[in-house]
Amino acid sequence: MLLLECDDVMRTGSTNLPLHGGSAPRWLFERMVKLSREIISLMVYELGAEAVLTRLSDPYWFQSLGCVLGFDWHSSGLTTTTCGAIKEGIKGLESELGIFACGGKGAASRKTPVEIASYADRYSLDGDRLVYASRMSAKVDSAAVQDGYTLYHHMFFFDNEGRWAVVQQGMHDTNGWARRYHWLSIKVEDFVCEPHAAICSSHLGESLLNMVAEEADDSRKVSSSLACEKPEIIVRDLKHAAELSLPARHAVMLSDIHPDRLYRALLNTYERCPKNFEELLGTPGIGAKSIRSLALIADLVYGAPICVRDPALFSFAHGGKDGTPYPVDRKVYDKSIDVIRRAVEQAKLGSSETTAALQRLSRYYAL
Repeated sequence: MLLLECDDVMRTGSTNLPLHGGSAPRWLFERMVKLSREIISLMVYELGAEAVLTRLSDPYWFQSLGCVLGFDWHSSGLTTTTCGAIKEGIKGLESELGIFACGGKGAASRKTPVEIASYADRYSLDGDRLVYASRMSAKVDSAAVQDGYTLYHHMFFFDNEGRWAVVQQGMHDTNGWARRYHWLSIKVEDFVCEPHAAICSSHLGESLLNMVAEEADDSRKVSSSLACEKPEIIVRDLKHAAELSLPARHAVMLSDIHPDRLYRALLNTYERCPKNFEELLGTPGIGAKSIRSLALIADLVYGAPICVRDPALFSFAHGGKDGTPYPVDRKVYDKSIDVIRRAVEQAKLGSSETTAALQRLSRYYAL
């Protein structure tokens, strides 16, 4: 019942999770869909759509929600399955709740812009702005924050007021972990300077590039200026830098950078001449290696230092799919769905007796 009375914690950031195999059995996922529908509906009626987005952007709260729904308490699958259950659960209720869920894992994530545009057209929202937020949040965590995790899941939630939250996850190729990134629109003052309001991560990266750190401002400015130079000049400086002895602090390896490929990418930036780092990051064809190359040249040649700082209470209400910490009790799970469904129905009628009782119970267990 922690979900019904959560402190207004504004934590957004990243979470590290071990990679686990297997998937939620059909009988469990069907219940997860039903329970998530009732939980989200109740929260909308009692707290409002903005509060739902705020909590989804909180990695601690999101983790607790996944546990309440009955998935693995600490596996990477909690992210994708919980997001999938929410998306399926509120399907058909978007008009009533004023909340929309787009994207998902793998191929589904690539459909996010189309899904956003569809809802925006239907409900007269600014689709271009929402699509931009979706794309830029993904670009930041895949190219501007290079921590070794490759994004494979992107979920974009938004309401009928244009507020949004992002839950996306990346997989590390070698260490066997996944990392989850959270965004919240009302906390984003600048897409490329500390866009994550807080960091929630116990496993810090050992070799990374963080171009959205506050202390990377000079690096962003110089990189943007370099992108407006003729490609021949940048490649010449890169080849010159390759002859230097790199200090131990650099996580960026010149051996990973190919001048010929960089030249082709910089033709786009030279023609567009981005005014700032955000425009540079949003330029088609500019990815992680291009950003890394420009950051390295900005540091070694122009003295703008690279930043390598990592931008990085569970509730076992129903058990977990693998029997950890105990098997899911189907009868108890169905009872929870029924209790919250009745609370939603009463909330629609203006009655708050059930929700008040649940909140009192929450306080009791918090003691």
